[in-house]
Amino acid sequence: MSASLVAILDYGMGNLHSAKSALEHVGDDVRVSVTDDPKVVREADRIVFPGVGAIRDCMAEIRRLGFDDLIREQVAEKPVLGICVGMQALMSHSMENQGVDCIGLIEGEVVRFDDTAKDSQGNRLKVPHMGWNSVSHTAHPMWHEISQNERFYFVHSYYTRPADSAVVAASTDYGLEFACAVAQPNLFAVQFHPEKSQHAGLQLLRNFLQWNGEL
Repeated sequence: MSASLVAILDYGMGNLHSAKSALEHVGDDVRVSVTDDPKVVREADRIVFPGVGAIRDCMAEIRRLGFDDLIREQVAEKPVLGICVGMQALMSHSMENQGVDCIGLIEGEVVRFDDTAKDSQGNRLKVPHMGWNSVSHTAHPMWHEISQNERFYFVHSYYTRPADSAVVAASTDYGLEFACAVAQPNLFAVQFHPEKSQHAGLQLLRNFLQWNGEL
């Protein structure tokens, strides 16, 4: 049997090689390709959709390469993992950069944290939200062997607000409770960086390599 192939979408806007290294570390029989070639993506068993930076620039490159249509096509056939801005790009619309239409696989919007928000002790919360924070998750195969309220690493100024709470697979508190993971059949996306989240993040990536796309 040939090794499982994971395609990491390369549109110049992600921590691609850290994700590649992490997947290779947890996968016993896996090949990981960082690629912008639709042929390779279609041949892959799983797809990782990362992203960092401004959503306007990300969506411009996604559309230039035809990745918006490619992701819509491929999520009907195989598991897809969105990471950070990759998660935000899956929503309908982002308020960043004076408003940007996104891929629209998940109905909802991306909004900025309140720069004046405070924690329960009255301390002002910095934006971007950067560092380790606990994650409260629902029942889903992607959380296998990951403890409730496990901590993951975040770096972001905007967060997703899905229209349907049923797609929320996990939440985090940062002045307010926000969706830090969303799930649909064949689609799982997280706001945090699993490749930077040590044991828990590696377990999530290990789970992704085993996940068959069912909720």
